[in-house]
Amino acid sequence: MTGQVDGAIASSKNESVKAPPATDEKEPDGEILPKLSAAEFRSYNGIAENMAHVHGLFRRTWQTIYTACTNNQLPSNMDEEDFLSLTMNFCHQLSMHHSIEEQHVFPLLAARMPDFKPEHDTAELLEQHRRIHDGMEVLQGYLAEVRLGETELELPVMKEKVVFWADVLLRHLDDEVVALGAENMRKYWSLAEMRSMPMGRGGGWGDSTNGN
Repeated sequence: MTGQVDGAIASSKNESVKAPPATDEKEPDGEILPKLSAAEFRSYNGIAENMAHVHGLFRRTWQTIYTACTNNQLPSNMDEEDFLSLTMNFCHQLSMHHSIEEQHVFPLLAARMPDFKPEHDTAELLEQHRRIHDGMEVLQGYLAEVRLGETELELPVMKEKVVFWADVLLRHLDDEVVALGAENMRKYWSLAEMRSMPMGRGGGWGDSTNGN
């Protein structure tokens, strides 16, 4: 499992955003769409760029947690309380971020995009949310026991609470950005609609995230 997680880190897209496609894209019904200009691409890709930034913060914090557990050594600039606070805050912020998506963002997108409809067979992003939260609950339970003095912090033990849902977390951080990217969004939304969406460029989506 550790090797799979390390591989996922290495192959992660991080905060990169693709350039406009070199070839024409197709609508869901197969109709070929015209190439996007640079300005059109920026408009269609605004939500993905915003999401990539927020996900980058989560990814970097998660890697700090995972590295400490793997090396069985706290980060050099943290004591145990600092590390516990970092991890608990990570879980809290990720949970809040997903709640915002599920309550305000996904329902809007689901009006046209099957990937965001809870009842649709391809709604993998929502299934990833569920699996991530199942993993977070296990980790948060362990952290609570440590905070209450019911058990001592043991990083190898904590790693067991982290690694089993790490793969789905890292995959989700990439998959969601791809789903919101220009190449996909243009199949369902007009430029005017994209420019009016509140979670696009400068829309403040995820501003509450504290990833460091």
